[in-house]
Amino acid sequence: MPFREFVLKIHGRCNLACDYCYMYQGADQSWRSRPAVMSAAILRQTAQRIARHARAHGLAEVEIVLHGGEPLLAGPAFIDFAATELRRGLPAGHRVGIGVQTNGLLLDERMLALLAAHDIGVSVSLDGDRAAHDRHRRRANGRGSHAAVRRALKTLTDRHRELYRGLLCTIDLANDPVAGYEALLETAPPRIDFLLPHGTWSEPPPGRGPDAGTPYADWLIAVFDRWYGAPVRETGIRLFEEIINLVLGGRSRSESVGLSPVALIVVDTDGTMQQVDTLKTAFPGAPETGLTVTEHEFDDALRHPGVVARQIGRAALCAQCTACPVGDICGGGCYTHRYRRGHGYRNPSVYCLDLKKLIMHVHRRIDADLARVRGARR
Repeated sequence: MPFREFVLKIHGRCNLACDYCYMYQGADQSWRSRPAVMSAAILRQTAQRIARHARAHGLAEVEIVLHGGEPLLAGPAFIDFAATELRRGLPAGHRVGIGVQTNGLLLDERMLALLAAHDIGVSVSLDGDRAAHDRHRRRANGRGSHAAVRRALKTLTDRHRELYRGLLCTIDLANDPVAGYEALLETAPPRIDFLLPHGTWSEPPPGRGPDAGTPYADWLIAVFDRWYGAPVRETGIRLFEEIINLVLGGRSRSESVGLSPVALIVVDTDGTMQQVDTLKTAFPGAPETGLTVTEHEFDDALRHPGVVARQIGRAALCAQCTACPVGDICGGGCYTHRYRRGHGYRNPSVYCLDLKKLIMHVHRRIDADLARVRGARR
């Protein structure tokens, strides 16, 4: 399957020092030896490679995410240049959707006006209320960032709501799940992505020990019941919507669940093509392909074993996953979370028990509602 989503690391540094960051706190520390900012030459070459890939595979549209580090540190001039170059390469009739994933600290009126001029969607990282957010998402001097992020979100929602794509929230078991969800709702996000903290069997995530039970499932089930039981739809929650879609026989659009081929690739500041960047959690060099935009086409990356493994569905799963009653819905979970030192990625997710419990809970709720609908029609 051709790549349809391109994550561009236009800036490799950050103005926060989040203690759970997979990029700066993970096993792979290659950011230290890479350029802080993507050069104009690398950006232009990337744009040309994307255009050739789209034309070669007849893609009517591609999605590009400006990422980091903190991408807005690249500055307005570079972002203006990047958006222009990325759209220039594809001929008329081809859509290039561009978004930015940001911590929000630099979302002032000037930056938002520039993003609006280029129709660049904005997703912001926010972990809940002040206490929940500032526990992990701090500046280098230890000060919290919640107040600044909320000010930025107010500017975004008051003046440029059309750009607002949603919130990204990393789960912390210390936070009350329902209170945290309701704090996120205060900015009326169109969508929320709840992220499981990145970890592996070799370096388990917080609270995910051998006798831990299912703490993440319990946390997520509390949010699911509050979200699903609301009298009106308040927002979308990607993980829940993907599970519901799979339960009803659909296909996944996320690498976190399901067996649909992953169609995403990352380009770092130095032009190296990488697999999904969360693999930095596993071991040094885990995301590397050995390819660069200066010397290779994106089609070359499609033949990389790591990319192939994330595109062949059930064939990449271990026996435990293929025998599991929810294996096709879970899909082994996030590829990163399957890693075990000495055994590679052919393992269940380190969140296996949590995913199974969550999926079965959602399945029961959906089945019960379908039964009521069928009964009402008789």
